[in-house]
Amino acid sequence: MVPLMTAADQAASSSLTGAGVVSACALLFTVASFWWLNARQGRLKTWEPHAFATIIHSSTARLRLPLVLHNTGPKPIVVQDLILTFPDEPASHLPLLWVSSPSRLQPGPDEDAKLPAGFVVPGREALQLFIEFEAPFSGFMPEARDYTVQLQARVGHHKGWRRLLTFTLRAANIIDPSRYTVYNNAPVELTKEDQKRADAALLELLEEKGDDSAPGGGRHRNSPHDDGDTGASR
Repeated sequence: MVPLMTAADQAASSSLTGAGVVSACALLFTVASFWWLNARQGRLKTWEPHAFATIIHSSTARLRLPLVLHNTGPKPIVVQDLILTFPDEPASHLPLLWVSSPSRLQPGPDEDAKLPAGFVVPGREALQLFIEFEAPFSGFMPEARDYTVQLQARVGHHKGWRRLLTFTLRAANIIDPSRYTVYNNAPVELTKEDQKRADAALLELLEEKGDDSAPGGGRHRNSPHDDGDTGASR
């Protein structure tokens, strides 16, 4: 005959079971906390730039953006490449490729511009960068209007391109496209005089591009890799 458990034995068994549950929960909490604080893979965050610098000719277009990239997790993130696309535009609008990393937003002869190269965003930190993009073969010839632009990145822990940000590029603010200078990207109203100047300047560029594409009148168009492209397959 199996002896019946006394009340004291039952209490001791329940106590041991409760202690085991508490220990297991404590262990799980410790492991989860360690993973969250030290081993979790975060994501990159960035925000719409309040300004941009640009210069536009019939054969090329350059766009410089001030960007802040924030890594939300503890593990470092390697950024291998960056690109700008126009998701709402025809396929003829080629992407803008990353061609340099200048030291400031305002272009100038004494600035320190570096060729594009991969960089690291440390865990839970933010980097401020100035990234210069170029449209190969004059694929970006803007009109005086707003454009939806998408910033994409290739990062070390994912394959392919990852969308970082979709924002509005206010090309209507470009009143002197042949001069490499800074423009406000805020939704402000231009004066009628500035609007006329912007429309006339961009229309002149479009007409010049049409003349260059005529038989016998075209310019030599270099490969985008000739001007500092990363050489990565896109």
